[in-house]
Amino acid sequence: MTNKQILFTITAAATLFGQQQAQTPEALAQRQQAQREQQEKTAQDHQNMMQQLGIKALRPGPSGTETAPNHANYDEATANPYPKLPDVLTLKNGQKVTTADMWWKQRRPEIIEDFEREVLGRVPKNAPKITWTVKETASAKVGSQPVNAKLLVGHADNSVFPEISVDIEMVVVTPANATKPVPAMMMFGGARMPGAPLPGRGGLPKGAAAQAPSDPPATEQLIADGWGYVGINPTSVQADNGAGLTKGIIGLVNKGQPRKPDDWGSLRAWAWGASRGLDYLETDKDIDAKKVGIEGVSRYGKAALVTMAFDQRFAVVLIGSSGEGGAKLHRRNWGEAVENLTGSGEYHWMAGNFLKYGASDATFGSMSPGDLPVDAHELIALCAPRLTFVSYGVPEKGDAKWLDHQGSYMAAVASQPVFRLLGAKDLSVSDDYTKEKMPAVNVSILDGQLAWRQHDGGHTDGPNWKYFIPWADRFLHHTGPADNALVRTDKNSNIAHAQLLEKKTKGQIDVYFEGDSITRRWGATDYPNLLANWNKNFTGWNAADFGWGADTTQNILWRLKNGELDGVNPKVIVLLAGTNNIGNGATAEDVTRGVEAIVNTMREKAPSATIVLTAIFPRNDKMEYQREIEKTNTSLAKLSDGRQVRFLDVNAKLANHDGKLVDGMMNAKDKLHPELKGYQIWADALKPVFTELLGAPAKEDHAPPATGDPSAISR
Repeated sequence: MTNKQILFTITAAATLFGQQQAQTPEALAQRQQAQREQQEKTAQDHQNMMQQLGIKALRPGPSGTETAPNHANYDEATANPYPKLPDVLTLKNGQKVTTADMWWKQRRPEIIEDFEREVLGRVPKNAPKITWTVKETASAKVGSQPVNAKLLVGHADNSVFPEISVDIEMVVVTPANATKPVPAMMMFGGARMPGAPLPGRGGLPKGAAAQAPSDPPATEQLIADGWGYVGINPTSVQADNGAGLTKGIIGLVNKGQPRKPDDWGSLRAWAWGASRGLDYLETDKDIDAKKVGIEGVSRYGKAALVTMAFDQRFAVVLIGSSGEGGAKLHRRNWGEAVENLTGSGEYHWMAGNFLKYGASDATFGSMSPGDLPVDAHELIALCAPRLTFVSYGVPEKGDAKWLDHQGSYMAAVASQPVFRLLGAKDLSVSDDYTKEKMPAVNVSILDGQLAWRQHDGGHTDGPNWKYFIPWADRFLHHTGPADNALVRTDKNSNIAHAQLLEKKTKGQIDVYFEGDSITRRWGATDYPNLLANWNKNFTGWNAADFGWGADTTQNILWRLKNGELDGVNPKVIVLLAGTNNIGNGATAEDVTRGVEAIVNTMREKAPSATIVLTAIFPRNDKMEYQREIEKTNTSLAKLSDGRQVRFLDVNAKLANHDGKLVDGMMNAKDKLHPELKGYQIWADALKPVFTELLGAPAKEDHAPPATGDPSAISR
């Protein structure tokens, strides 16, 4: 038995022993008694709020059990009893909001006031100061990456009411090899040092099921891309039950007394705790506090949205499966409803005033979700123009219908006008939320600051992290390590990837060209003069072009790892990559690691191929790039073994000794992409290699038909 097996056996035995210990009659009785006491206190607090509001009866919320008499509605025909939403760009006096200034100074404050008074509650002006203390530091690994970690406690000043103590638990983890402050994602769920057991992630909704992850954990993906992560425990700020409303941060401010109707609920308290965490991050030299995001799933997805909406310092949000009280429209009659949130099980998330909208009998009569002054589309709009990613899974895998995926998409659609008004790109669909239908599963809308993606997994945002990270990178101008595979999130690149996957099946490929736009243009249908040169030089060698414009080494690596070279078995691979990394500020050392990772992947997937590694071409758009290119090429040359990997450098014919381009070799405007003369120089250097390895070109060519830029078709 190995040491790892022994450790697993000991751990499993200890876990089982702990479970057995927890199931003793005494322990079980104690837990049951504690649960009864909590339920009694919750019922008393819930009744107290109803009395303050003059509510005699609340409508019962629908059941998540479809066989129950009061089961939730899942019929789209009856899902929109209040189809008209409050206009996100109309002031209460009826005036249309037409400028960003009107939004910031007039409409946004109106919306915030309505949410604070009626839905989420107000953060009290006397909320206590938080003092942060580092309790533990450690050097560790997340995945294969070395990290620095620290465990912190944020103590709330309780001098006005010492009977209640609040200590916010938070952990900060950053890449150990970072050379500058890094962006970071704050994630609701728990504060655990690397290697500790994973915390809860917000619970499961009605009908949801847990699902084993297929991708690396979000923490590993973030660290691998050069991000840090922050884990924060929401329940260390405020309990997730009604009995706790006289404790935690809400109880501390109220000195142990019940809430007033417009006092904050747990969602707003959790968001306040995240903001206090961001206060600390603004003092942490390892974190780029201008690029901190917030994330959560389920009830913590609701909290993440609330955090982003109210604290404009957060740069990006990933809202995971948030449902009612989150991204779902309150006015929708589908799955979980307002009446569920006004019941004793969930009312503590909201302001006391929210109970009015579930009242069937009260001194004021009755009210319904249609009486709410605001709705979820306006909560999403409060995030604009910052990066806002709405994530869901599928009911078949456990992301229950209860969450109302379509209702959340409608809210995102209805928020679009604010994103556009503030200069951000939206979902690129119409604003008619009553007619727009959410995209098919795994179809991304990631071209703008407002993003949507429904993955094919369950009640988790796990499958969307690999799309979220490069999407955030693009807008935050963050470039991670060059050897970390990253997908392109724009629609055009996704279409191109699908075309290249098909292309590899359409003919015989003996020479496989890989790279960025410099490679792509040579064999592309949307550059007919360059394609003619390609055909002139390579017909008979079954050469196919798999380059894609604007790709970095990370993107090329992702395409190779996701099928574009699988089963092709070329005899020769020509690789030119790295100039876009250098244009993004990467160092020669980093680019070399990225190209080496590509070479290694190519050798793994095409072990019999000879790789012709081409030196990065000179560029004069910025001369400082040229200096880094020369350093990189010196390093790339060392990857050659003279046999399976050959290094090809034609730069002496493209530029003179000081790096200045030879006239006519490169595009006169961008000073980056070759003209016909430049491509012919490259071809003249490649053809002797092809002849040596493949023989003279055949009379017939069986390569797949050339492809081009999908977007060029509509130009």
